[in-house]
Amino acid sequence: MGMLATQQLTDFLSAVADRPDGPAAQHAAVECAARALDAQIAALVIDGEMVASVGQPAPGDFVGDDYAITSAPIGGPTPGRLLLGRRGAQFTDQEICLLRGMARVLELSLQALHVTAAERRRAQENVRLVGSLQEHQRLLDHLTRVQRLIARRAPLDQILDSITAGAAELLNVEMASLNLLERDDRSVGSMVSSVGFAPDILTRMQRVPLPSAGAAGLAVMGDELVMVEDYAGSPIAIPDVVRSRLKAVMAVPVHENGEVVGALTVGTYVGPRQWDKTAQEVLRAFAEHVSLALTDVQTLEAMNQAFHDSLTGLASRALFLTRMERAFATSTGVAVLFVDLDRFKVVNDSLGHAAGDLLLRGVAERIQACLRSGDTAARLGGDEFAVLLPNGAGIEEAVPVAKRILESLRQPFDLAGKETFISCSIGVAYSVTSGPEELMVRADLAMYHAKKQGKDRYEIFEPELQATFQAGLQLEADLRRAVVRHEFELRYQPIVHLRTGEITGLEALIRWQHPERGVIPPLDFIPLAEETGMIVPIGEWVLREACRQAATWNARRDSQHPLSVSVNLSAVQLDQPNLPAVVASALANSGLPATSLIIELTESLLVDHRDSTLHQLEQIKELGVRLAIDDFGTGYSSLAYLRRFPVDIIKIDKSFVDDVGDEPTAAALTMGIIQLGQALSLSTIAEGIEDKFQLTELTDGNCELGQGYYFAEPLTDIATDELLFPTGASS
Repeated sequence: MGMLATQQLTDFLSAVADRPDGPAAQHAAVECAARALDAQIAALVIDGEMVASVGQPAPGDFVGDDYAITSAPIGGPTPGRLLLGRRGAQFTDQEICLLRGMARVLELSLQALHVTAAERRRAQENVRLVGSLQEHQRLLDHLTRVQRLIARRAPLDQILDSITAGAAELLNVEMASLNLLERDDRSVGSMVSSVGFAPDILTRMQRVPLPSAGAAGLAVMGDELVMVEDYAGSPIAIPDVVRSRLKAVMAVPVHENGEVVGALTVGTYVGPRQWDKTAQEVLRAFAEHVSLALTDVQTLEAMNQAFHDSLTGLASRALFLTRMERAFATSTGVAVLFVDLDRFKVVNDSLGHAAGDLLLRGVAERIQACLRSGDTAARLGGDEFAVLLPNGAGIEEAVPVAKRILESLRQPFDLAGKETFISCSIGVAYSVTSGPEELMVRADLAMYHAKKQGKDRYEIFEPELQATFQAGLQLEADLRRAVVRHEFELRYQPIVHLRTGEITGLEALIRWQHPERGVIPPLDFIPLAEETGMIVPIGEWVLREACRQAATWNARRDSQHPLSVSVNLSAVQLDQPNLPAVVASALANSGLPATSLIIELTESLLVDHRDSTLHQLEQIKELGVRLAIDDFGTGYSSLAYLRRFPVDIIKIDKSFVDDVGDEPTAAALTMGIIQLGQALSLSTIAEGIEDKFQLTELTDGNCELGQGYYFAEPLTDIATDELLFPTGASS
């Protein structure tokens, strides 16, 4: 059935793509669909109006009783449905999946014809799109050429190269590139087509993490057009590309079946450029044709495995959705479980893709063994699975299934002789009326909540989850825009020598100046920035700005001892392989000596380290930068990692300082930390000093440095300037 369906869909593609206009394509689609599914009647309804049909019921037939009826939705600017009817046998799940594939192909073809027709109308009406009728016609010619390549099943790389070259030519720029997400890891992307890039840069544009992928990465993560008019000064700029003297870029997301899968980017080496509305429309037009090409290829691939997942043998997403629809139509309620593996990427990265595939097959077998005969298990993609419990199954029936799956997946897997442990997070949702798509969203939200609650557990969907998730999405969207709009500011808290009162350094602390919500403190957005990867461009900006500002102040201090500046580093930043190069670049560009920069790390980051962590820190130390352990005493304080890592400073957590005068035990621990630092030749900084008594106790205990509201709260750069230079000397 799978081979036959693929051939039928190919015939359908050819029949529709060869038609010169919308009406012809619509009639061809109806005829071909009726023939492929042995239907006596077929019709296409667009925007509430029947635009094409074939056949009619035999005399005396009553369609409602004698005919099996099925349909498939058609999206796009003018939604509709493709309907089929035949006497006798009901349509099978496989036939319904085939009809949906045909509907999707028709939707794409009609969209392409709509774009072509719109362009022709504009040309005929002499409407300016890119400044002149001649330029307008050139755009139409380019898009028509791409559409012909797609219709003729030209190699995908040839189609994509035609699009990038066309975008560069039409927008009169020297650079254009197409980056697509990797199928095995959607957190990284590779450049698959380009013009105007030096060969040495192209080799470094493979499997780049999205947060490090510049404007293209931001366009993908935010699913929105990104414009950078002055590339070199942007916090999202890629250093290698900056060195190639690129001046301005614009990137727009590319979609495949509605999901973001990459970005089309154009840029110029000539000088800063403002990307007007016309340029934006042209780039979007080319991106839409990338989407058409990718979706066309993906549709053919999907039809090859439309009914069952080729790796695990479980139901495919299409078959799963079809059975969900049938369950809603024939039962009093439906339950769905979303199952997502917790440590699959670790297994895949450490043992290889072959072991990963073996694990997925094993997981599929165990999930299937936990179900009843009428239930359906599906692999949705990657390490995501779903379970359908039809026939009125409620939460009371779904929870035991979730518990069985959790317990089953906790047992070890034998992967080519290696015993491997994983776990999973499960979201459970139930509904009588919501419909397949909404129920899937609910189960997905519940699964996401299970991840947030610690993984290896199940969570049941509650309505408040949706509101919380939507608020998080809004904050995430605001955060992405904040990077481009430069809405972040730094505050500087002085670090003081406790015996002399001299300011020896400053800790740089980030604040988000939201245009509507005012100042947002770090605890409200840093976790989200780390989760989404936005901490990478944000953290790099903090590093560069702190170094620049500290160098400026030191230049005005004449013969005084230079100030140090402390910058916090997250685990996500430490995982970036180019971190040492970023630190070196920040120092070089600012002119700040490496000895004046302190990188602060948390204890948990060091305890959970990998060998790569130590390697990164050693490279940073080789630059001359000092390393500090922040909030020392709150985590896993251990001599082992103090000896293992090249640490220079320990910062005593505020909780110890708070109780230094009231709690003898706390005071003893604080003094013990100070003595430990002295024994290991480490400097000690007490955090959160708020009164004179705490200062006296810490000073008497030989603590070297301190910071806190007793000396100064985190200050703006202007207020810090006034504190450092009270006479009002200008910079």
